[in-house]
Amino acid sequence: MLLRAYASGVFPMAERADSPEVFWVEPRRRGVLPLDGFHLPRSLAKTLKQQNFRFTVDHAFADVLAACAQPAPGRSETWINPLIAEAYLALYARGDAHSVEAWTPEGALAGGLYGVRLGAAFFGESMFTHVRDASKCCLAALVARLRLGGFRLLDTQFLTSHLAGFGAIEITARDYRTQLAAAVSGSADFFAGDDLGAGEVGFGPSGKRIVQLLSQTS
Repeated sequence: MLLRAYASGVFPMAERADSPEVFWVEPRRRGVLPLDGFHLPRSLAKTLKQQNFRFTVDHAFADVLAACAQPAPGRSETWINPLIAEAYLALYARGDAHSVEAWTPEGALAGGLYGVRLGAAFFGESMFTHVRDASKCCLAALVARLRLGGFRLLDTQFLTSHLAGFGAIEITARDYRTQLAAAVSGSADFFAGDDLGAGEVGFGPSGKRIVQLLSQTS
C-alpha cells in the first residue's frame, strides 16, 4: 500500500510521535531536488575532503529511523509514530527503503537519512545529525549515489530554506506527477557506487570521491 501511495504522489505522516493514526499528504506544491542542479557549498566540500566521516548504506537503518524520530533543535515534535516506523522497517526488510549513514573515525553514528526507492525515484523522508554537518554530508553522498545509479527524481516532499541551499526547488503538483510517472516507470541501481568505496556492498565513496563525483556531473 505504501509503494502504491508513493507511485500516486502521496505519503503518510502522523500528528505526533504518540498519535495512534496516520494521514495521507499530497502537497499542492512539491519540493524536489534536481539531481543535475545539486549545489555543493564550498564549506561542505571542504568538510567532505577532510575525510571526517565514513559513509555506508543500509548498515543502521533502524538506528537512523529512531534518531530521525527524536526531538531536535527547532523540531520539538516528530511525525514518525510507531505505526509509521513499523511500516518503513518493513519496507527496508523488502529492500524498498534505504538509509545513508555517516560514521566518525571512532565508529559512532554521526548522522544519517532514510527514504524510499521506487523505480528511478527516491523519496527522501527524514535526516538527523549528531555531529555538525553529518546529515549534510549524507545528502551529498545520496545525490552522488543517485546520479551514479541513473535516478531521475529526488523527492524532498516540501521545500525548506535548508534544502533550497542545496538547489532544491518547488514545483506544481501537475509537474510533479509528470516527473513522478516518468521516474517510477524507469529503472535505476541504488548500489552503483559501492565499487568506489570499500569494495563491498554497503560502503560508498569516500568524502573526497563524493566531491569529485558531484563536480564531474554538475
